Amino acid sequence: MKTTDTHAFVNQFLVWLLVTFCFSGSIGLGTVWMRHQISVTANSNRKLEARIADLQRHLDETSTAIEGEKGSDVLRRRNAEWHLGLMAPAETHLVQMPEDPVLRLAQRQNRDLFNDRVAAVSFQIAAKN
Repeated sequence: MKTTDTHAFVNQFLVWLLVTFCFSGSIGLGTVWMRHQISVTANSNRKLEARIADLQRHLDETSTAIEGEKGSDVLRRRNAEWHLGLMAPAETHLVQMPEDPVLRLAQRQNRDLFNDRVAAVSFQIAAKN
């Protein structure tokens, strides 16, 4: 009597079929998880952009209010309201700057940095000679 063992082939086929289903399912589940993470990140970016826009609007409003309070007529009125007793400076106390004062102050602040480098290079050149 001859016996053929087809159970081993069927068992091997079922194992490979199960492995294929698990592998396909894990790829599908990974894809769904990745798309979910993309949507979560997009939603958080949208919220951050809305918050930034709101803060920018608030900053613009504050800057406008500050610029409005800097006017000379507003300052005179505040001086009178609050009884500060401040007076406008005399013309002899005013000095007109022909150049940009911010640039001039930055150059004065950084003057020592550049002079130190020039002095160090000239010292090295003198030491070599």
